Amino acid sequence: MRLPNLDDLTTAGSRLVERAGGVAGRALVESSVRLGVTGLRRAGKTVFTTAVVDNLLRAGRLPFLDVVSTGRLQAARLQPQPDPDVPRFQYEEHLKSLSGPDPRWPEPTRGISQLRLAMRYRSTSALKRVVQPTAILNLDIVDYPGEWLLDLPLLNQSFAEWSALTLELAGRAPRAALSADWRAWLGTVDPAGRAEEELARTGARLFTDYLHACRNADGLSLIQPGRFIEPGDFENAPLLTFCPLPGAPRGRGTLWELLEERYDAYRTVVVRRFFAEHFARLDRQIVLIDVLGALNAGPDAVADMKRSLELSLEPFRHGSSGWLDWLFGTKIDRVLFAATKADHIASSQHPNLRRLLDDLVADARRAVRFEGAQVDTMAIAALKSTETVMAEHEGQQLRCVRGTPVGRDRETVLYPGDIPEMRDVFLRPYQFMPFKPPPDAGADGRGLPHIRLDQALQFLLGDYLA
Repeated sequence: MRLPNLDDLTTAGSRLVERAGGVAGRALVESSVRLGVTGLRRAGKTVFTTAVVDNLLRAGRLPFLDVVSTGRLQAARLQPQPDPDVPRFQYEEHLKSLSGPDPRWPEPTRGISQLRLAMRYRSTSALKRVVQPTAILNLDIVDYPGEWLLDLPLLNQSFAEWSALTLELAGRAPRAALSADWRAWLGTVDPAGRAEEELARTGARLFTDYLHACRNADGLSLIQPGRFIEPGDFENAPLLTFCPLPGAPRGRGTLWELLEERYDAYRTVVVRRFFAEHFARLDRQIVLIDVLGALNAGPDAVADMKRSLELSLEPFRHGSSGWLDWLFGTKIDRVLFAATKADHIASSQHPNLRRLLDDLVADARRAVRFEGAQVDTMAIAALKSTETVMAEHEGQQLRCVRGTPVGRDRETVLYPGDIPEMRDVFLRPYQFMPFKPPPDAGADGRGLPHIRLDQALQFLLGDYLA
């Protein structure tokens, strides 16, 4: 009697799937992964998401993504929204703005959006191939304003704790000058006095003006609450009408009680719901960090960004996944810290940028790794805007970048300088030039040009696509 070979089993498995309506087979050969593209404002989340989708759809510039390099990726396509109450990420609109003859960077994200991309591929698993020759991975990505990420630490802070921390920070340079009007107003009110709506509105307005000033200042990252800057659907809602108060909790009917109630409502209605609906279900996470922007803004900005990142990561559930995840909720088992805009410096400086990133996220990296998650760091550019070229200056050969700086209308060759070690960040000012997107990026049909986007995807998704 002839024993069935693998081809026979594959054919039989495929017929079994068809007869069963595909239900049992899909459990083995169709899976989903929810990727959290997190990061502070100006880190490049929208550009990263657009570049990921474009390159997976075209698969022409992903040599270090194993499923592509081995020829196992058959096709990818956009799917209908997985969550009907979340707006769709406008991939086509963002791609058009980035890749036309007169390209421009996308406008800052004002609200939350989501997108699902399905990838059909040949698995390396013999078991999956027995059931069906190809498998499907659904990739879900969420985009949101970077300011909202810094609301997450509020989940673990009472109104009194948050008030004390915020007031202490507001009294230090460079925030002291920016918060002067609001802090002067605080000196005229009594937190134990009668609760009055007009006082609450005045305090919230002055506090919001202070937060906007922080946002407009170079390099300040720690700005809370985020909805005061980008209110989304909550504009003019009473739960955005509060501000920190000095002192300790007061009695009933006081201004303190009124603002505390609104702070608690903000945590419950806005922050907790945002976290539960979008971040508590993440499987993988990439943390995008604009290290070059922080260097340009100075040592205080570097320290502020470091503290902001550490605070924003605290609420996430990191750790190795297990079979009880269905009961207790998923954990993020891989985290990638990525320094963005690596194309703004010469390629020879990329290892230095990564080493500086390693120093900046050392504490956060240890905390995530302690929980059992895999962690890595990279220097990337989701859309490559420059080329590294050699240029001579005073008889010396220098590695420079060639591109069109923001504010100019033609290509320029610039020497961006060297990336410092962490101990040298305080020694001198830095000015790394931002560049426009290159004209007609991806016009060859291979996907948007990038730096190490494929390596980032291999770390984040490679095992799902095996």
